[in-house]
Parts: sequence; structure tokens; C-alpha cells
Amino acid sequence: MVRLKPFANNNNNMLIESPARRLVVLIACIFISCLILYSIADSLRFLPVSVYGSSSAFPSIFPSVIDTDSLLDSEEYRLEKVLKNAAMEDSTVILTTLNEAWAAPNSVLDLFLESFRIGYGTRRLLNHLVIIAYDQKAFRRCLVVHRHCFALVTDGVDFHQEAYFMTPDYLKMMWRRIDFLRTVLEMGYNFVFTDADVMWFRNPFLRFYSDADFEIACDYFLGTSDDLQNRANGGFNHVKSNNRSIEFYKFWYSSRETYPGSHDQDVLNNIKFHPLVTDIGLKMKFLDTSYFGGLCEPSEDFSVVCTMHANCCYGLDSKLQDIRIMLQDWKSYLSLPPTLKRSLILSWRVPYNCSLDSLRHYDSPNMSQPERKK
Repeated sequence: MVRLKPFANNNNNMLIESPARRLVVLIACIFISCLILYSIADSLRFLPVSVYGSSSAFPSIFPSVIDTDSLLDSEEYRLEKVLKNAAMEDSTVILTTLNEAWAAPNSVLDLFLESFRIGYGTRRLLNHLVIIAYDQKAFRRCLVVHRHCFALVTDGVDFHQEAYFMTPDYLKMMWRRIDFLRTVLEMGYNFVFTDADVMWFRNPFLRFYSDADFEIACDYFLGTSDDLQNRANGGFNHVKSNNRSIEFYKFWYSSRETYPGSHDQDVLNNIKFHPLVTDIGLKMKFLDTSYFGGLCEPSEDFSVVCTMHANCCYGLDSKLQDIRIMLQDWKSYLSLPPTLKRSLILSWRVPYNCSLDSLRHYDSPNMSQPERKK
């Protein structure tokens, strides 16, 4: 049997080799650690955006992984930044509010945005539109279809379902809107507020009054923009930010306690006569339905109409059906050659499914149609 002869001075060799072995082990550990860290970092690229940050470009690309809870609190979606990003040069923004029922695919929001895209001079106004979502699902939907979104979620109140006319949820939603609009004014922004069931066919800014602090559309227009008897509709208005308008919105909101159980529009049609409005010095104007029409009183001239509102209509399904007819009427007008546009007398096919009779149960005593002045 062959025996290996031990090295001489074995202890000395052990001392010589130990530092080298330690260095090799140290390098190996560092290398393995780097591999592990690289693998972890690489795998993070495939996690949902909300795990390690967010980007404004991601919502439209990866809508299924949006973490709305984190977005609600993020700096990017705070009100001041959203308004600043959407504002025109004169600090004017266009605002609309909606909940899940109105924001769902093939619902009101899609028709609303379509009207901007096919109207005269309205597509570019989408750059200045801020959609105010009452619930997280509406906010998530907004992030998919639009640039400027803000979540106005109220603790303890669920606004996601259709809020039927004059129900407690409907009233809460309307008054929450008035209080929010006052905040926008206090932040120094002028605004056009538009319900999402208002179709935009022409740029309305060309029809606004330069000297008005507060101008508002009407269910029924009596022929004069200064006549307080005009039946105002809160679904479309243009307001300038100044001390007068801010005080007026404070008064309007506080008046909900004077008229309990009434919505903001009925309260407005009462307080517009109040002496305090005169004391404030608010310059109020009413917009002609020739330019700002609706189902209550449709615009009669396709060549000048700016907006059409699905007002005087109860129920989301009825609204959707009439809005689709309205958009089709407008597309038919656009398809005509210029000579026929000027010569033909056209009229809307709406109201069709919508009916004033559907509102009678909810109507306030003074909502009967006034006689239009000639």
C-alpha cells in the first residue's frame, strides 16, 4: 500500500494558504449576492405599477393593474396640479362630474367625449377638460379614456350607482358639487361647468358675455339675458373667479338649509331674487337656448347651436337613447353639403324617449313652463 508522504512544515503551509482561500470565498459571496440582487431587480419590472411607483402613461396601457387607492393620494392627482395642467392661459378649466353609472363603457361619458371630437372647434377643448369622479370605479375609467382626472370621494357616501332624481343620494351629490365648485373658485380658477349629458357641438366661449361673473343655461329662456324670470339649469354655467362669485357660491351652498329637500337648481331659482345677490354685486346672465339648448327647449338652428342638454329627462336609459339620437342628428347635419346646410330647415328628433311627463312626480310647484317672450 502506497502511503503519501506528508508535506514538511505543514503548519506553515496552512498559514500561507488560508488568506488566499478567504479571498476566494469573499469574492464568490459578493458575486452570488450580485446575482441575487439582479434577479430581484429584474423581476420587479413585471410587478404591477402600484407596487413600486406610478406613471401617468401607464393607466391607459395597463388599466387592469391600476392601484386607485395610491393614485388618490398621489401628488400627481391632487386637485391643484390637475387644474394647473388643464387650465387655459386665463386660468379657465372645463369641469364635469360623474359616477360609475355614467362613466361605464357605452354610457354617458363616451357620448360626451364623442361630441367634443365631432363638434366645430371643440376637440382641442378636451385638453382643458377635467373629469371629477365621485367614486373609484369612475376614477379608474377616467384614467383609461382621458388625461385630466380627479377623484372627489366623500367619506361615508357611496355615489357609484345611478342617483335617481330627487332621491337623498341625488341631493347629496348635487350639493357636494356646489361646494366643490366654490373650492375651485377660491383656488383662482374660472370654470365652465358642464353636466356630462350636455353635448358640445360648437365652441361656447364665443357666445359668453364678457361682463358676466356668473352665466348659466336655461330650461326655458324668456328672451332677455338679464331677466331673472329665466328658468336656470345648473347643468351648464360659466363662472369667473372673483370675490363676488366666491361669496355667491357660499350663499348658494348655505341656502340648502333654508330650502331643505330641494336640489341646487331649485334653490338657485329662488335665491337669484335675494337682496344679498345684489349686495354682493354679482353680474348674472342667462344663456339663450338658441345657442345652449336642451330637451326642455331645443335649439332651433343647427348653424349656431353650441350645446344641447339632455335635461327634462328622467332615467339613465332614456337619457342615453335620446343623446344617441341627438348625436346622430348632428352627424346627419355635418354630412350635408354647405348649400343644403344653409337652405334646409332642420329640427331635432328629440325629445323622443325622454318626456316631461316622467318628471311630474318629482317636479317642484314652480317648475311649470313659462311663456317665452317674443
